Amino acid sequence: MAKKGSSKARSQKFEYVEPIGLRVLVRKDEPKKETKGGIALPDSAEIPTITGRIVTISAAIEHDEDLPLRQYDKVLFHPGNAIPVDFESDNQLFVVPAEDIVAVFRREAPASD
Repeated sequence: MAKKGSSKARSQKFEYVEPIGLRVLVRKDEPKKETKGGIALPDSAEIPTITGRIVTISAAIEHDEDLPLRQYDKVLFHPGNAIPVDFESDNQLFVVPAEDIVAVFRREAPASD
């Protein structure tokens, strides 16, 4: 019976990933397969994609007014310190330190006081 319980424990899947510290969970955008002009790129010439959407933010970022990061923001990030999360088969999730997020894409400029 112990084997049955241990195999059940191994087959359990994670349902939620919560970043700790000044980190966010980002779903990386799909790599580009063609140029803006419509030229198809071979797989070996794939342009690395470093944009994505924030899936979850840590509690530390949520309460830090100096970090303007929110869930669902589209961001540009430096992939050097991004840690892949082996959570899904497509492996598009990464834990990214806040200091590696270099830009947030907004539809409107922030209101100036």
